[in-house]
Amino acid sequence: MLNKYPMWKNIMVVLIIAIGGFYAIPNLFGEDHAVQVVATRGAEVNATTQANVVQMLEGKGIAIKRAELENGQLLVRVQNAEQQLLAKEAIAEQLGQKFTVALNLAPATPEWLEAVGGSPMKLGLDLRGGVHFLMEVDMGEAIRKMEEAKVADFRSQLREEKIRYAGIRKTPKGIAIKFRDADTVSKAENYLKTRSNDMVYTDASTDKEFILLATMSDVYLKQIKEEALQQNITTIRNRVNELGVAEPVVQRQGAERIIVELPGVQDTARAKEILGATASIEFRMVDDNADVSAAASGRVPAGAEVYQRREGGIVVLKKEVMLTGDHITGAQPTFDEYSRPQVAINLDAKGGTIFSNVTKDNIGKPMATLFIEYKDSGLRNPDGTVKMTKIEEVISVATIQARLGRNFVITGLEHSEAQSLALLLRAGALIAPVTIVEERTIGPSLGAENIENGVQAMVWGMVVVLVFMMIYYRAFGFIANLALMANLIMVVGVMSMIPGAVLTLPGIAGMVLTVGMAVDGNVLIFERIREEILGGRSVQQAIHEGYGNAFSTIADANITTFMTALILFAVGTGAVKGFAVTLMIGIATSMFTAIVGTRSIVNAIWGGKRVKSLSI
Repeated sequence: MLNKYPMWKNIMVVLIIAIGGFYAIPNLFGEDHAVQVVATRGAEVNATTQANVVQMLEGKGIAIKRAELENGQLLVRVQNAEQQLLAKEAIAEQLGQKFTVALNLAPATPEWLEAVGGSPMKLGLDLRGGVHFLMEVDMGEAIRKMEEAKVADFRSQLREEKIRYAGIRKTPKGIAIKFRDADTVSKAENYLKTRSNDMVYTDASTDKEFILLATMSDVYLKQIKEEALQQNITTIRNRVNELGVAEPVVQRQGAERIIVELPGVQDTARAKEILGATASIEFRMVDDNADVSAAASGRVPAGAEVYQRREGGIVVLKKEVMLTGDHITGAQPTFDEYSRPQVAINLDAKGGTIFSNVTKDNIGKPMATLFIEYKDSGLRNPDGTVKMTKIEEVISVATIQARLGRNFVITGLEHSEAQSLALLLRAGALIAPVTIVEERTIGPSLGAENIENGVQAMVWGMVVVLVFMMIYYRAFGFIANLALMANLIMVVGVMSMIPGAVLTLPGIAGMVLTVGMAVDGNVLIFERIREEILGGRSVQQAIHEGYGNAFSTIADANITTFMTALILFAVGTGAVKGFAVTLMIGIATSMFTAIVGTRSIVNAIWGGKRVKSLSI
């Protein structure tokens, strides 16, 4: 029998639309005003912190909707924006400097709905609010690090070739290698050119000294800067992933700058701390022959440096670095058998080989773990950029008991420090410090205005389409309108279900475009039905042929548009991706509602019946 759906098909249509509607429901509940509490270095947010904050706020008459402790962060939901500001000030005053207290917005989805995976759509920076950073890479520090690496390379290479040198040091002009005679200078120059051809070597000898000066070539300097920028972009992307930000933007601007956009982030202090922190570690041998008291007074042995120990006092370390954090592939905070925090480290193959060889030759000797971090000093350089303070401290000194391989642990940390260090090492160390030269915050109020304007545009566009369809296609127009509203609900539901989908202002434009495209499919079907009726076909045959013959045209048009949206998603960033995601989802749902959804209703009303005319 023509135009009859089996029961299972009708149930499937209703079920798919119902699932889309169910997951669209969380978007009706809006958001709660909240205050977010995050611990900084040396502190910890725990159940005691939560209880104290709740008790204090209730004592001040601030009504709390809910206080949630998750992943070391406390989120306190309050009634309105006024109480949010009061709660922030009160919490900051009580907890002090060891905690970051920031304003936030939290989805007000009921707990029962959250339990089955219901959550509202993630909104982009232009709708949700958030923070925009423009970061500048310190290329001078990147070059300095590479020069230090070259000094170590020159030492090992000359020793391997048994070329005697009197000293190697960095100077403002380059790396100066001092020898005892002119013949050795010539021999070293010829040898090093074969090993390090990215350097330019000049005989800078005088009447009293025999010196070979090595400077970086222009091509090598350009390569160092490019690699520093690209590695920092990769590292910052990894750190953004650790923050759990949905659909962030991390891209280069020019030769030395990086743009970072974090939609929905209200805790800008925490974001700056994670993104801008340049934390790494170095493993060095302790100079156990050095006189510590003499070193404290300034008499430091050649080839050694003095560092502060975290627990107090000083330690003399050899300048030569055994291993850096660049070889770290994994880092997890754990506890030892005495429940003391530590960080379990995994090295790559090269790092494991280096560490194995070094520790094999130093069993029974003390090894230090040097923690290096760059922080905002609060001061400005003459060019207006932020002046960074370099913090170096020895976090542990341990005797090498046996040959170490690719897996080992770092001790001497507090719990929060172990977590932060593991996060930074896991995400990768920045090859050079970054300075935030521009910070722009988009508040939730501006985002709300964008949402209101976008929704108004969509509503008015939809009203015009609904009215036109009702007038022009009558009963079939009403069916198309039902499918159109179901399509919009499904788009919202699917956007809410997909973890990586983010709605931006251009995304709302994509939804408006989807409304027109969804109706376009029904227009093609209805016009084909009209043509079949005018050509003398019966009503049942006209409906059957209309849906059947229009399908290929609708599919061709939608597939080409879908491929275009897919390309936009692949090559675009930020708002462009938001538009592409919405458009792709809208195309898929509109094909379902326009072809399958309306056909189900039409079959239920007119299918298998003797109908002389249609209201179309």
